[in-house]
Amino acid sequence: MKLVSKTIIDRIAKRWLLACASACMPWLAFAPALAQGAAQSYPAKPVRMVVPFAAGGPADVLGRVVGEGISKATGQSVLVDNKAGAAGTIGVDMVAKAAPDGYTLAIVPVGNIAVNPALMPNLPYKPADLAPVAMLATAENVLVVSASTPVKSLSDLLKLAAQKPGQLTFASPGAGSQAHLAGELLQQDANVKLIHVPYKGVSPAMTDLVGGQVTMMFAQLSSALPYIKAGKLVPLGVASARRSAVLPDVPTIAEQGLPKFEAVSWYALMAPAGTPQDVLRKLSKETGTVLADPVLKEKLATLGMETAGGTPEQLAATIQKESARWAGLIRQRHITID
Repeated sequence: MKLVSKTIIDRIAKRWLLACASACMPWLAFAPALAQGAAQSYPAKPVRMVVPFAAGGPADVLGRVVGEGISKATGQSVLVDNKAGAAGTIGVDMVAKAAPDGYTLAIVPVGNIAVNPALMPNLPYKPADLAPVAMLATAENVLVVSASTPVKSLSDLLKLAAQKPGQLTFASPGAGSQAHLAGELLQQDANVKLIHVPYKGVSPAMTDLVGGQVTMMFAQLSSALPYIKAGKLVPLGVASARRSAVLPDVPTIAEQGLPKFEAVSWYALMAPAGTPQDVLRKLSKETGTVLADPVLKEKLATLGMETAGGTPEQLAATIQKESARWAGLIRQRHITID
């Protein structure tokens, strides 16, 4: 039997490879279209929106209105799932560990993504475990004191703090909360010494503040406004860069001699890391449309919240900036949650 020469074998192999390549070319050209088709078909089933806090708070309100808007735009149900516990850690961690397919999302406050990683060395998730979708809203914080105190302005408060170092107290709904960090920032920027009194939630902190058991508190406007309107709390300054439309006569803290002061709460929509970029962009676009609704803007404004929006990249940049800022304060003030 004659042996087939190596040249003939090489020719046959070459022709076979060329034939395979030709056969595959149409499929390779069609691959991007398949990927795009997959993105266009999203969502093909109900989406789970995890709110890491109990029903009724700002995060829950945002989760429900944004979820409802996305549901109307896509034709798929968005199911809000309140997973409260450990100051939001349980719910956020659940989403960080979920399948990265766009069907599990989270409403994530600034504390859980830009503060806690610097405060909690044993946090069960890392910021990198979550993918940014869009900024949802910012929530104004206001510095308030009991109406029963003689303090009627920020100047009055800081003078009293200077006269009584380490005697005035500020409440917060918990160590490491935005209210806690805002109080620490005030001490740093105004060069005064205050005593932090952490509570287990906003309600007991507000009760003691109204009753005069603590001197002051940085509170979200939605929580403080009923007491301000009732004359039980006096607003001394808004912790935002500009005045609140709800309290236009109350100056910002920055206007009152502390030009760099800003402590704003915000809420973001995030997904598990690894979620396809086209899905993230579709979610970001739909979210932006929902937040642009004038009726929704007006509704949230009455709660001291301002709708945001934007791209995943813009949210990622905000998270990076805020993480660096609060981590610096935590180091400088030696803040712990023990």
